[in-house]
Amino acid sequence: MATLIEDKFKAWEKEAQARFDQLKANEEELNKIFIDLYGLQDELDYQVADAEVSVSLADRERDIKSLISYAVGCMFGRYSLDIEGLVFAGGEFDASKYTTFKPVENNFLLISENQIFSDSSIDIVEKFVEFVSVVYGKETLEENLQYIADTLKGTGTSREIIRRYFVKDFYSNHLQIYKKRPIYWQFDSGKENGFKGLMYLHRYNSDLLGILRTEY
Repeated sequence: MATLIEDKFKAWEKEAQARFDQLKANEEELNKIFIDLYGLQDELDYQVADAEVSVSLADRERDIKSLISYAVGCMFGRYSLDIEGLVFAGGEFDASKYTTFKPVENNFLLISENQIFSDSSIDIVEKFVEFVSVVYGKETLEENLQYIADTLKGTGTSREIIRRYFVKDFYSNHLQIYKKRPIYWQFDSGKENGFKGLMYLHRYNSDLLGILRTEY
């Protein structure tokens, strides 16, 4: 069944707001009990500032970037659409765990401003488009890509905006999230963005560099 990412986000936004409001109310009620118990009405305020509530509200840009990060995890086999949680973080890679969406075979995804190789299966944008189509349906693919692109902001087609995000911003965001201990490593030919690629650290083997030299 085809699904709109926008509808999913709106539902999540409502759920996150309700959870936030409930937790804030609970914390304020506990504060009231504590203040009344110790007679501190003139010294303490029971109210809790939004910034002090320990759960987050929905954030469209942050959450869409998290979706993109999860998609990359599925592309490398870190996650699977068929199994919940972390699926592969070392050991023997089991391809049978990935039925709905197949990860890349050689642990390499190309990031470029244009699709410069004929093998679209290693192009990160083409693989991402495939992911969105598989997860949310072919019927809503273009609308979903546009919603993602509108969130990322920029000019051009939805695919061009998404491609620009992968080329310029994805890896720096990844470094921020993982505190400069990335689980994906980036190959980079230099400032002109002529050639970039990603590999998943936990699937690395010595054959990969040889494949990169001879094929790419």
